[in-house]
Amino acid sequence: MKTRFILIETSHAGNVGAAARAMKTMGFDDLVLVRPRWANVLRKEETIQRASGALDVLNNARIVDTVEEAVEGLSHLCATAMTPRDFGPPTRTPRQHFEMLIKGELKAQAEQALEPDLMLNSEMPASVHGETGVGLMFGCERFGMANEDVYRCNVALTIPSNPQFGSLNLGAAIQVIAYEWREALGGFPVVEHTPRPERADMQQVAGMLSHWEQALAHLGFLDPAAPKKLMPRLNQMFNRAQLTQEEIHILRGVAKTMLQSTPPKH
Repeated sequence: MKTRFILIETSHAGNVGAAARAMKTMGFDDLVLVRPRWANVLRKEETIQRASGALDVLNNARIVDTVEEAVEGLSHLCATAMTPRDFGPPTRTPRQHFEMLIKGELKAQAEQALEPDLMLNSEMPASVHGETGVGLMFGCERFGMANEDVYRCNVALTIPSNPQFGSLNLGAAIQVIAYEWREALGGFPVVEHTPRPERADMQQVAGMLSHWEQALAHLGFLDPAAPKKLMPRLNQMFNRAQLTQEEIHILRGVAKTMLQSTPPKH
């Protein structure tokens, strides 16, 4: 699904690099800048450093003069606007809106809002919920998005944050919204970075318990003539622990050390 990140009048070069990095981590690469402060912002050292390896996103990025050029070919526009306005698109959280977009609920709502006679003569585009492309628009760092740019959008996204301190750095905001949109699209699989431990089987647990029974008797903690319920309770405890083979080796090493120690004098 075509996804484009649009940055309007960005004033800090580092934020352009941070945007590229945030996009690449979530698998997006279509970046358009509208009238950035620096004409050579894509080649500035600060931009490249903050991109942290996302140079392909910077190399593919475009700089345009107008928002109209930036949104060309897109059917669904999302503003990111925190400042309340007298009127405009509905305000939703990214997660709420993206879920509705993917499920096609927005198209159904739009169709219901039209008068029956208009429905007969209208052609609701099949792309309402994202087929031709989604644009995620961000305003300048100091003033945010202009009213006229917000009004052209289908929604104003707001990131739920601390009511007493809701200010987000541009790069951070892009990262959050890029993550939420990627999750709505299906997300990426989680890759295990450590091997899954091999569970010990019942025979290994039984062998370890036998070893411990000998060691506890050696220390005088267990009376073989009157063992009571000590070993069954230990058995239950180790079953709940779901021991791995490595942990069995450790516990048997402890038992071996106990057996090699001098028994306490009574």
